[in-house]
Amino acid sequence: MDFATLKALKPSEFEDAADAYRATDEMANAAKDTVDNQISAGIRNQLAGATAKAALQELAGLSKNFQYVQTECGLVSTALNGFAFDMASAKRKLEAAIEDAQADHCTVHADGSVGFPAGRKPGEEKDAAGGTVTGSAGGNPTSDALDRQAASIHPNPHYGAAIGYADRIADALQEATDADAKWAPKLRSLQADDDLVVSDRDWTDVTSDRGGVLKAADPYLDSIKGPPKEATPEENAEWWKNLTPEQRADYLAVHPNAIGSMNGLPSDIRDDANRMVLDETTAKYQLDLNAIPKEPAKYTPNTSGGYPAVLISPEWQRWHATYADKKARIEGVLKGSEAIRDRFDRTGEGGLPEAYLLGFDPTGLGDGKVILANGNPDTADHVGVWVPGTKASLESVEGDLGRVERLWAQSHRLNPDQNVSTVLWLDYNVPDNVFPQATRGEYAAEGGPRLHDFLQGNGVAQQADDGSRAHTTVVGHSYGSTVVGVSAQSGSWDDPQAADDYVFAGSPGVQADRAADLGAGADHVWAMGAPWDDQIVRQGGRFMGLGDNGIIPTDESFGGKIMTSDAGGHTGFYDDNSLSLRNQAAVIAGKYDKVILE
Repeated sequence: MDFATLKALKPSEFEDAADAYRATDEMANAAKDTVDNQISAGIRNQLAGATAKAALQELAGLSKNFQYVQTECGLVSTALNGFAFDMASAKRKLEAAIEDAQADHCTVHADGSVGFPAGRKPGEEKDAAGGTVTGSAGGNPTSDALDRQAASIHPNPHYGAAIGYADRIADALQEATDADAKWAPKLRSLQADDDLVVSDRDWTDVTSDRGGVLKAADPYLDSIKGPPKEATPEENAEWWKNLTPEQRADYLAVHPNAIGSMNGLPSDIRDDANRMVLDETTAKYQLDLNAIPKEPAKYTPNTSGGYPAVLISPEWQRWHATYADKKARIEGVLKGSEAIRDRFDRTGEGGLPEAYLLGFDPTGLGDGKVILANGNPDTADHVGVWVPGTKASLESVEGDLGRVERLWAQSHRLNPDQNVSTVLWLDYNVPDNVFPQATRGEYAAEGGPRLHDFLQGNGVAQQADDGSRAHTTVVGHSYGSTVVGVSAQSGSWDDPQAADDYVFAGSPGVQADRAADLGAGADHVWAMGAPWDDQIVRQGGRFMGLGDNGIIPTDESFGGKIMTSDAGGHTGFYDDNSLSLRNQAAVIAGKYDKVILE
């Protein structure tokens, strides 16, 4: 970077380019939403047949392209802002050095050298001639010492000042040169392939690009005030509110994981962030799966004779020891990710609203994290948050997504004139087995405060100007009800009420012996049970202490309202068109008069 280039450089031009890429990012995001939630949803809701299916397939590809454009343009915008920030810093130093030199009667030449006028030191009889000096960058102690020595013995008193200005100019030029060298390869790496297919490799390149931009843009990103550590949802929301649109876009581009899990932020922002994480994660896991060698044949003929006729081959044993667990783990993540994508693709079927991915982490808390809403909970009149129980995981999330969809459909049917959102909340370390894990309260003790924080965040994101919030129902199934019970008793005394109603289905206990302890009032605590295996779960929880003093929500002494259930067993509460489902949906929809009690 030479003097003339830096002097003429306009960082604002790069900031303008960043704004243009950010506008493209926003355009791609809006186009993706239109494709997914209007065009594709309309086709699913009104058309059928081979032509409709083919159109939906093409539209899905177009949506993925828009998602990729959105993500990459966000990174380009951040990179350009980072480059402009670094160059602006160097240029400010250059301009300050030039201004100070000119104020001190020195002349800065076109090559960056500094001329100084004639002058005399005190006690000298005549002026020493002026001259020109060239600076050196780096602040080397030896070089600085030599400059000071030279200035002390030079007959012209302006010489030392000129050297100082020249060094400052050299430092500014070196800073600009370093910034240019740092950013040039980062910006070149953001160039996309020249085809129309967004491959798994493209998405893993996004992850690499993000890492490069994040590292290079550190000075710029440090200028954006980050969120408070261990912040409350209210503090998160206030932090986000105080960022400029440009800062929000840049923070989202390089920190999608953090933004996607930040309670209190708008659901559409969290959804944008988590879809980036989903796409990049899925691509990485798919490539990892592809890299696993093909499983060899398990059995080989016994050539040594005798019984048995076949043996387990050594090749298979080595493969199994090395790759079997890894392959199963990867396939589980991909299965869950595909279930989430399938939910996106079902938007519009039977009027099903758009999905909002409010949390996603394939390795979070052991079995993976998924928070997914049917409809936007920020703008809904009624929100139902459903918490699953033992054995729930990312791998098996398809079934849980279906249950939450059925809750939405039934709630919407009961209250079609208002907006309803139902949320699957799978963000705690779920017990992997009934015994011994699901008999212990430690999983609920960890998950309850997390659920409370999520609910508080929803309330913050929902809050209208008049302070009103959506009617919120929290539904806990099986061990999930224990988590809900702990959540209801979490937080401080002055926290806003996290939920208006609590529903417990097949609960083994909620760590309370009275409905009134949950904060919503006993008239807003509902429970239902079922025979057979459900009875085993509930009574087991009673005896293992998940219910305080051996009391569980379906006991009359608990003080809540006992709803009629037609579930045939512990997993039957969410069967389509069942009374159990309708009763829970009636509470979610605020149609209490539709609830049938025992």
